[in-house]
Parts: sequence; C-alpha cells; structure tokens
Amino acid sequence: MRPRHPRRRASRLPARRRHPGAAPADAFAAGLPRRSFSSVDETMAPLPSPPSPTVAAIYAAYEADGETGYRAHLGASLIGTECTRAIWYGFRWATRAQHTGRLLRLFQTGHLAEPRFVADLRRIGITVLEVDPETGRQWTLRDAGGHFGGSMDAVAIGFPEAPNTWHVCEFKTHSAKSFAKLQAEGVAASKPLHWAQMQAYMQLAGIDRAFYLAVCKETDALYQERIRHDAEAALRILAKAERIIRAARPPARISDDPAWWQCRFCDHHAVCHEGQALERHCRACLHATPVAGGAWHCGRHEHPLTRQDQEAGCAAHLFIPDLVPGEQLDAGADWVSYRMPDGSEWRDGVPSRASGDHQPMPEAAP
Repeated sequence: MRPRHPRRRASRLPARRRHPGAAPADAFAAGLPRRSFSSVDETMAPLPSPPSPTVAAIYAAYEADGETGYRAHLGASLIGTECTRAIWYGFRWATRAQHTGRLLRLFQTGHLAEPRFVADLRRIGITVLEVDPETGRQWTLRDAGGHFGGSMDAVAIGFPEAPNTWHVCEFKTHSAKSFAKLQAEGVAASKPLHWAQMQAYMQLAGIDRAFYLAVCKETDALYQERIRHDAEAALRILAKAERIIRAARPPARISDDPAWWQCRFCDHHAVCHEGQALERHCRACLHATPVAGGAWHCGRHEHPLTRQDQEAGCAAHLFIPDLVPGEQLDAGADWVSYRMPDGSEWRDGVPSRASGDHQPMPEAAP
C-alpha cells in the first residue's frame, strides 16, 4: 500500500495583489514582454514643491523695504572694479539695482555681524569707535568734490600688533570657499575690491593702517590682516574716481565680447551689450553735470538738482547720446534723432502729440 501524503492546509495569508501595471503571470510564461515598473514611474508628473507662503512673505517684505536701487555717490566699495565703464554706469544710474528678498536678507546678515566684531575687539581691550563722536553717526568719508567716498565700519586703537596705532576697521563675512581663498592668498589678491576700499578710506581719513577682520559663515573661524597704507595706490584710486565722475560719456568697455566672464556677471550687461533702454532721470541726461559738494546741476534750467529732482527728470530730458543704442543723425535745441539698429529713426526729446509724453527709447534687437 502506497503511503498517503498529508493534506496541505490552505494558506491563511491574503492573496498577493498584482501591481495594476503588471502583466499576469501566465503572460510571462507565454513569452509576452515584461513591463517594468520604471516605465510607469516615468509617466508620472513630478510633485510640486510645497508652498512656503511665510517665507515668500518675508522675502517680499525685504523687497518692499529696499532702497530705490540708486546710490547717490560713487562708493569706495566699488572703485576697485576693473571695468571703469561699469563704475560709470553705476554712478550715472544706468541700471537700477533689483535684488531678491533672499539676497537683501543676506546683505543684512553681513551688517548684523558688525556689532559682534566690535564686541570681540572690545572684549580683548581694544578701543573701538564705530561712530563719529562729533555726529553720533557712522563714519562718513568723501573726497574733495564730495561725489566719491564711503562709510567706515569703525576706527580702533590698542591692537596687540601695534598698541599705539589707529586703524581703519573693515569687517566682512565670507562663504567657506571665499574664506579659504582669503586665507591662502590674502586680501589684496583674493579680494582686490576690499583692498582698494581700505586704501581709499585710509587716504581720506589720514590713517596709515587698516585692520581687516573676516569670519567664515559656515565655521565661525576668524581671519585678520593688517593693511599698510599705499599712498601711491591710494592717489591712483582717487584719481580714477575723479575721472569717472567727470566723464561726460561712458569709458571704454573692458571687453567688447558680451560673453567675457567679467561682462557676463556685470549688473550692466543688458545696457552695455544688449542695448537695453534706460529709465529717464537726470543722471542719464546730457544736461546734468556733477559739481562741487557732491551736488548736481542742470544746464538746461540752470538750477541745482536735488535727489528727488534727479530721480524724476523733466520734460526737457535728453539722453546722453552714448546711452542710446543707435547712430546719431541730427540734433536741434531740444531734440536728437538716431538711426536704430533695425533701420528705424527715433527722435529723443520730442513728446508724443497724443500723450504729451516722451516716446520711449526702443531697445536694440537681441
């Protein structure tokens, strides 16, 4: 008699569910092509990023509280820029600075670090004056004409390296990559704009030393460097600023190639290389001239221009011809005509009969 096998008990596990996109098992046996799960996933739309209304509102608040985007003077923080045309554009308000809320907040982070730098120096017995005792405000420096200068972070005395020497203080925050380069190369090589800024401050303040104190934002490591006043370099810097301020037309470009790296990352790339139209304001008008005392004068109306006047412009506005992306054809008492790149003629200074407003400057074709 053959032995009887024990009866299999039915499994109590639930039946295995088949993926809705998969073929039945008998299809595999029949040699039908398999459908991979990845082919299903590739057709799925990506999930949208979760909304961040609070963060967006914070950034928007920074943008709403931001400045107009125009600096009244030529800043010492920019004078080290290699392209003098870019500096001239900034002084003449060719491009309005428009920073995102995130970037504006990042700028504020740098400002918020300054009181901590001051506290650190005072903690070790250094005398730090972050404001001018005579005015109670931040130290402000200007050249003889009043159009070039900046605001020092502080002046200090009592450093262990030179206890009896006053120093111009410059405080900076750096990313890890920038900080590593600073440590390896020093201020002059890695941050030439910062070096030129301190040279200008030392020249204008009559102080022979500067103390550069920087922090790495990722590690909180500190870097220090004492900078000697280079009188020859400082005088060249002030002369450079004076040439730019007095220039009635933009200096030569650093490169005529719009893809050149210094041009690609320049705030004025669209105006300089693409013929972007400018806003109408006095700084872009051929009638306006910088004069002594940091002031501006209108040659058309023969009166001084306040900051409000400069931003508003007037009905007699005429663009500086070099700021128009076209060939000058003719001119009258209150108008200038141009041949634009597309062959059309555009007349600056002649209001539209219908609206009474200036015809906008046409932008050059890309």
